Amino acid sequence: MKTTTIPNTDLKISKICLGTMTFGEQNSEIEAHQQLDYAVSSGINFIDTAEMYPIAAREATLGSTERYIGSWLKTRGKRDDLVIATKIAGPNRGMDYIRKPLDFSKKSILEAVDLSLKNLQTDYIDLYQMHWPERVMNMFGQRGLVKIDANWEENFFEVLSVYDELIKVGKIRYIGVSNEAPWAVMKFISESEKHHLPRIATIQNPYSLLNRLFEVGLAEVCLRERVGLLAYSPLGFGILSGKHLAEIQPNSRIGLFPQFTRYTSENSTRATRMYQELAFDNDLTLAEMALAFVQHQSFVTSTIVGATSLEQLKENIDSHNIVLSEAILKEINVIQELIPNPAP
Repeated sequence: MKTTTIPNTDLKISKICLGTMTFGEQNSEIEAHQQLDYAVSSGINFIDTAEMYPIAAREATLGSTERYIGSWLKTRGKRDDLVIATKIAGPNRGMDYIRKPLDFSKKSILEAVDLSLKNLQTDYIDLYQMHWPERVMNMFGQRGLVKIDANWEENFFEVLSVYDELIKVGKIRYIGVSNEAPWAVMKFISESEKHHLPRIATIQNPYSLLNRLFEVGLAEVCLRERVGLLAYSPLGFGILSGKHLAEIQPNSRIGLFPQFTRYTSENSTRATRMYQELAFDNDLTLAEMALAFVQHQSFVTSTIVGATSLEQLKENIDSHNIVLSEAILKEINVIQELIPNPAP
């Protein structure tokens, strides 16, 4: 397994990260432990979760994913060999059952960190991320921003100050953002440099053959400011496995949760068919090509993969050995020009 170091940290991580949002919904605790065992045996040392998981989020299963990881960590030992990342939920998503108020106030951050530490049965979190911004903005399938959130007040300094306290007492080591835009990334960096506060090390955003919007503004920010992308949904909720082209599989994530329509548009299906033909013409599966494409990008620090079965997980992990030729990359860009970013 290839490894790298998250920029501006001492966290050495695998280039593939195990995503866990199926744990507690589509995967039982036993299955979750089997996936964790297999991932670690394959060389993965980087595990990503969130306080709101599993997906689809609901009050009855809140925190199950972290708890399943925690029960595994308790019996495994060698915590320092692993890099564990989790996230605090932000507002505006109809999840007030997590806590009230659901925001990035000092009270909320401290409560969230302590609960995640309890669930994960660990003394520290290696990478603590803000799952999405407090402000209302274009994310989760919204392509553009037409007006700013006038009800939100900037609090970058205050948030970073709380993280500074948590780092100093050893509860978290580094911080990151998720589902963010270039403006806020630069504001976080500016405030941290101005006031000698913790610097964001990572951004966790979607990036795949069906959504390359990260390249437009955030790629330059990350490369110049040394912020690592943790690319999520590299297979577009399973669409880029090709298994849904004939029909949506009933027991899949999209089949079980039809509210997730980000990757199921007509243009997404058209583009997926074209990518599948290209993969087959080059003796690759669509999933192999899709994952290898994401891992090829210089701004991608680690690719987050998840699965509901060990067979899926094995294929996803094995993709780290695949190197795409310049000819394939050129053909991928031809398809991108024809159907650009169908799943924002």
